[in-house]
Amino acid sequence: MERKARGIELTAAGRVFLDHARLALAQVEIAAETARRAAQPEKASFVLGFLTGHEVIWLPEALRILRREQPGVDVTLSSQSSPELAGALMRGKVDVAFLRREAQAPGLAFKFLIKEPLVAALPSGHRLAARKSIRPQDIAGETYIAPVKAAPALKAVIEGYAARSGIALTPAYEAENLSMAMSLVASTGGITLLPRYAENLLSPGVVTRPLQGEIPTIDLVLGYSQSNTSPLLKRFLARADEMAAVVRKKSS
Repeated sequence: MERKARGIELTAAGRVFLDHARLALAQVEIAAETARRAAQPEKASFVLGFLTGHEVIWLPEALRILRREQPGVDVTLSSQSSPELAGALMRGKVDVAFLRREAQAPGLAFKFLIKEPLVAALPSGHRLAARKSIRPQDIAGETYIAPVKAAPALKAVIEGYAARSGIALTPAYEAENLSMAMSLVASTGGITLLPRYAENLLSPGVVTRPLQGEIPTIDLVLGYSQSNTSPLLKRFLARADEMAAVVRKKSS
């Protein structure tokens, strides 16, 4: 009985020893990880937001500036509608975004980049596609497709253009996004009005034509939260004019 009792006592002591050993090893690992992070701080990250389709135009220059200002920066991209990007900026999910000047965006600031002309998008087989440009009166007589449902800034520009041109544009269809707008143009034979950057996203069978007369334009801006204190954001904004000049030169 005595030997059995001692055996139980030794087993319990062994378990305690193992527990202490595991705890000591864990503490050593935590200390080593802390020291490693102190010696090599976590990689800087930056989130860029884009209206879908603008990446083709603006991403190369944006990346060039970011990597020149902070080599090795980890850049994440987010492509959404303009209202969605504004919401992401307000929630701190995005550092800076290429979007429209959203009215309902408290706490955000906007820096002007360029004015984008609107163009008419229509089926390649449409009778108006043979023309070099489209008159507003021609659009009024066709099936009109409202381009993007969740785009208040674009909607306001189109409504202003229609009013100045003395035409009424009553949508037969309302697209949820640019992709749907292209599909509706191709499938219904209708016409829509889009910022020129949408030419980077044209569906097969859809073409664009410039508008005659006073061409409507919409501002593209850089949006950011006024509470974002990122030094990299500040340096990026300081070079926004340089970036816009390069893009304008390439576009021309």
